[in-house]
Amino acid sequence: MSLSEKLGKSFVITTELGPVPGVMTDDSLTKAQNYLALDGINIHDCPMGNLRINSIAMGSLIQNKLGVEAIPHFTCRDRSLLGTQADLLGAHAIGIRNILVTTGDPPKHGPYPSKAVYDYNTFELLQLIKKMNSGLDYNDKEFGGHTDFRIVCTAMPTSRDLDHEIERMSKKISAGADFFQTQAVYDAKRAISFLEKAKKLNKPILIGVMPLKSVKMARFMNKNVEGIDVPEEVIARMENDGKTGIEITCDFIKQIVDYADGIHIMAMGDIKGTNSIIEFISTLLKK
Repeated sequence: MSLSEKLGKSFVITTELGPVPGVMTDDSLTKAQNYLALDGINIHDCPMGNLRINSIAMGSLIQNKLGVEAIPHFTCRDRSLLGTQADLLGAHAIGIRNILVTTGDPPKHGPYPSKAVYDYNTFELLQLIKKMNSGLDYNDKEFGGHTDFRIVCTAMPTSRDLDHEIERMSKKISAGADFFQTQAVYDAKRAISFLEKAKKLNKPILIGVMPLKSVKMARFMNKNVEGIDVPEEVIARMENDGKTGIEITCDFIKQIVDYADGIHIMAMGDIKGTNSIIEFISTLLKK
């Protein structure tokens, strides 16, 4: 069953491909072959302004060699309006059907003197892809045929203003969003509250989980990563009770599994840890 067939009907599991070293795609693909059954693999688009292989090209390799649907990230940062449309046509031609729309980290975060393009914002990119799915370009001119993309957007369940976040998601849906993958959440009550409010949107939502490697990582993210909130209770379970990040993630999933449409695992290329979570979810769903 394809990702589109499962969304909103069966529980979906996606993850992210770890960084690919330069052109060493075979190494990354060989490692990724060890993942247990997945419905999709995300590929970042030069995160934090660092050089990575083109996400569309890597997505095509994943689909052709692993038989798993790719979800390439597509930023507003690097492409002109013309280049964007050309890249989207090319992505469709090589079999990409899922696109995660994102603003993209500013180049200043990376090591290169690049200039950001930002010809459009996220909402305008959503609207453009929606147009292209109807066979129209930016100028409402037919370009020959039409694309058939499922548009993925991000959401922030830990937003201090949850009503505003739901409203923003609603606007993304109006612009063309088909489903959501959220940022990492560690507080089950907050995740459930978010999911209950988001029900009215009637779009599939995959809750993001990022297994903690250490207490140091938890405190660093609390201090430096916007949208990440690791409760002190979770930190104490690692610090005092000896719980691993994988165990904490599985406990979290157990609490929210009946509310979410799926889980998006962000384990930074940790295949063993990801597989442990997949196995846990599989056991949960069989009960």
